[in-house]
Amino acid sequence: MIGLISATAAGAAARDRLAAAWPERTRVYGGPVADAVRAAFAECEQVVCFLATGAVVRLVAPLLGGKASDPGVVCVDEAGRFAVSLIGGHGGGANELAREVGGLLGARPVVTTATDAVDVPGLDTLGLPVEGAVAAVSRALLDGTPVALDREVSWPLPALPVADTHPHTGTGTGTDTGTDTRSYAIRVTDRDVVPGAREVLLRPPTLVVGVGASRGVPAEEVLELVGDALRDAGLSAASVAALATVDAKAGEPGVVAAAERLGVPLVTYSAARLARVEVPNPSAAPLAAVGTPSVAEAAALLGGGELLVPKRKSAARPAGATCAVVRRPGRGRLAVVGLGPGARDLLTPRAKAELRRASVLVGLDQYVAQIRDLLRPGTRILESGLGAEEERARTAVAEARAGHAVALIGSGDAGVYAMASPALAEASDDIDVVGVPGVTAALAAGAVLGAPLGHDHASISLSDLHTPWEVIERRVRAAGEADLVVTFYNPRSRGRDWQLPRALAILAEHRAPTTPVGVVRNASRPDESGQLTTLADVDPAAVDMMTVVTVGNTATRRIAGRMVTPRGYRWQDTRQEEETR
Repeated sequence: MIGLISATAAGAAARDRLAAAWPERTRVYGGPVADAVRAAFAECEQVVCFLATGAVVRLVAPLLGGKASDPGVVCVDEAGRFAVSLIGGHGGGANELAREVGGLLGARPVVTTATDAVDVPGLDTLGLPVEGAVAAVSRALLDGTPVALDREVSWPLPALPVADTHPHTGTGTGTDTGTDTRSYAIRVTDRDVVPGAREVLLRPPTLVVGVGASRGVPAEEVLELVGDALRDAGLSAASVAALATVDAKAGEPGVVAAAERLGVPLVTYSAARLARVEVPNPSAAPLAAVGTPSVAEAAALLGGGELLVPKRKSAARPAGATCAVVRRPGRGRLAVVGLGPGARDLLTPRAKAELRRASVLVGLDQYVAQIRDLLRPGTRILESGLGAEEERARTAVAEARAGHAVALIGSGDAGVYAMASPALAEASDDIDVVGVPGVTAALAAGAVLGAPLGHDHASISLSDLHTPWEVIERRVRAAGEADLVVTFYNPRSRGRDWQLPRALAILAEHRAPTTPVGVVRNASRPDESGQLTTLADVDPAAVDMMTVVTVGNTATRRIAGRMVTPRGYRWQDTRQEEETR
């Protein structure tokens, strides 16, 4: 919950705007300001004060307990010009909250955290449990001091200015005394090790604990069993992603409580699914009780992975619980990102976030140049030229399979004549794939022309590099017969100059010579140009690969110099007269 506090009418107006925008996230605190701050500080995860920064400093100073427990505090000035992240920039989420508040109120976010200032991710903002010399290693990253990244287990991380080492190939068990003498290091591990003096441990959620339980088993027995199993195997409880069991135990109080106390979800599977999992230690007892020869091992192994701890029983007599531990491979992440038509302000916030999340960027060299300044320091860039789309797709998928966070970029929308199709054809279910939509060339050109896509429409690429011309021609003819507005992509190149005249001639068989045609080149870019002409007068020689050609349907009109396709409503006679102007 976000507490909102104000002292003046101006502050209250801004406060109420936030409350209206975030009704489920916010709570307004009234009364004396000092009392309101104390209450919000104690009750909320974050606080936004519409007060002077100095006043807030004096009010919260006696309340501070520590960065691990204090809420994030953001100050907004009376004029609503600045949203200042004051306390808990990382741990309390105040930095991100300042950006959110700024975006909503039109205020400029002020973030002074050192890592944010130089665009390096804070080690405590990666969404993973973190231990060790966070401040010292963060300072080394900021100062440019060499920092090694040791990946004992694979996990997709954002770009970090580090020297990435090869993944460890050991069994992942045993002890470690933390005596590493290297200067600085970040270790990604699920082992129960002690960090070195200049080392940070990042603990990804790679472990799944399968649990079998008798009716009425106490939560303490389950927790003791799980704790002993992890400790004996040299594994960290901070890397447990979930407890897993059979559906019949989904409501078993001791198992449910154990998951809650570990802070992880309880995942359940049907007995039929568990019975199909091959396990080293099947048993007749669970087969008779719940219909599967294994619960603990099967539930842990169902999602795949390496069995680190075979089934073991609790120490109680009789034993009321069993458990097994599996390390699941870290899944790489592939974001297929549409960059839009070229203008920076048409690049979506989600696309920007994915670019900053990636540690590897794959893309066409000219598209990489458009967004290079948005990438975090340390991002590995794999760029190539025109004609290498399938190679880029294979490269991006391979990098994701290696456990990286990858962004594969394309212009417009990633799924429209772009990189999503070859990438998804190459990918399988061993990586996570995220599609990030973008503004297409057709939409950008339509905005330049007016409203040409106001009714049913089709986009057709005239490039016969991947599609036989006979197929393209059949589609153009079908669109003409269906009276669809048609947007032509890839309309004309130096070596391909006859397709556009042929396509226009086909549409002319079904439409009047006066049908509006829009020709837009480099939509949304500084050298954007647009022309509104007719089917009879359009000049194919003025068209190139940077151009989008939009041909109206039989209802499309030229109104006040704009291309407009009605949505099917009756138009006023005065508007219809405009088409002759």
